[in-house]
Amino acid sequence: MKSRLLTIIASVCLCVSTLSATSSATSDWPQWRGPDRSGVSPERGLLKQWPAGGPKLLWQVNDIGDGYSTPAVVGTRIYLMSNTGMDNEFVQALSTQDGKPIWTTRVGNVGNPDQNPNYPKARSTPTVDGDFIYALGSDGDLACLEAKTGKIRWSKSLRKDFGGQPGEWAYAESPLVDGDVVVVTPGGAQATMVALNKKSGALVWKSAIPDGEPAGYASAIVVQGGGRKQYVQLLTKGMVGVDAKTGQFLWRYAEVAKGPAQYFTPVARGEFVYGGALGIGGGLVRLKPDGNGVAAEQVYFIRGLPNGVGGAVLVGDHIYGTEVGQKLVAAEFTTGKVKWQAENFGWGSVAAADGLLYLHLISGEVILVEATPEAFHEKGRFTPPNPPKHKQVGQFPEGAFAYPVIANGRLYIRDLGTLWAYDIKE
Repeated sequence: MKSRLLTIIASVCLCVSTLSATSSATSDWPQWRGPDRSGVSPERGLLKQWPAGGPKLLWQVNDIGDGYSTPAVVGTRIYLMSNTGMDNEFVQALSTQDGKPIWTTRVGNVGNPDQNPNYPKARSTPTVDGDFIYALGSDGDLACLEAKTGKIRWSKSLRKDFGGQPGEWAYAESPLVDGDVVVVTPGGAQATMVALNKKSGALVWKSAIPDGEPAGYASAIVVQGGGRKQYVQLLTKGMVGVDAKTGQFLWRYAEVAKGPAQYFTPVARGEFVYGGALGIGGGLVRLKPDGNGVAAEQVYFIRGLPNGVGGAVLVGDHIYGTEVGQKLVAAEFTTGKVKWQAENFGWGSVAAADGLLYLHLISGEVILVEATPEAFHEKGRFTPPNPPKHKQVGQFPEGAFAYPVIANGRLYIRDLGTLWAYDIKE
């Protein structure tokens, strides 16, 4: 009897422990767009409705340097890129406790300082892989640093070492680490994309993609489709796929490069890959085996689907994101059918967790929306206190361009030299 009673008690304790773990899971955000580059965090147990004025502000720091880089968050550290002036672009580690600096390491100059419109700043998000960080400066300076100390282990120049050719606004890509390689996009005719040994920086392969176009401003993702593991990237002349082992060029989808600039990091599920044409619309391709290669068959291209600088997320069977017409759009992923649109919403960056969308508008506002195809349900909004001032250059005003980050029960918002940390646990 006693033995049976102990067994029952142990079972109850195990159930309670399991329920507690599943109802409040946390996760790091180690790279651009989160754990798997989808913009979606596996966290649970987050606030479903924000109080007036937003969730609890834990701290705010105002001296992290200039830039649009999104933070990477692992454990008790935040890693991001910033710049002071045009000759000092750096990676820095901050404490999650209070945002205070732990170390700072210069990687190079700010790229293309005479760009038009003139917003030369740090843009790339560092990628954390175990004990190392991989960071790409806007001038094409790629560095592998020790996460603990910030010491540079090896470095490469995408311009000098690979004949790289960035776009007007310099390099904005965040390095992709996959297995033993780090993948980046120099652009140009010689080595449009390259894979390097992540331990040494040695060249594994280079892919001279036909037409040798300049690099865009998106970041590569891993896709398994058409019977091949591949790296998919948005370049200035289209979304492309290259073989992950060899760099062999596999396919191109030109429709999503018809906008004025190529910012949209692709969104993939299985054999389907979605891309956004800035200011125009979104398109989906299905990857199929084609002899010794892969064919990208268009499923749809529809005007007004998510296509903005702020990207899109796939939650369930639906994709969510903003478009240049200042609408938040929800659409069925495999058909492009629009389920709802929130008009006059504003253009913003998006992330998702626990059935919720987190949006950081270029106006600086932060908005929480339920991720459901049924209807638009706003769950709170606020403007972070004491935001920095943005400059106006011609018809393109500078905005709050950094993506929101969800990590370990917190929401991190960056705008130029300011970083805010909010408690979003339920």
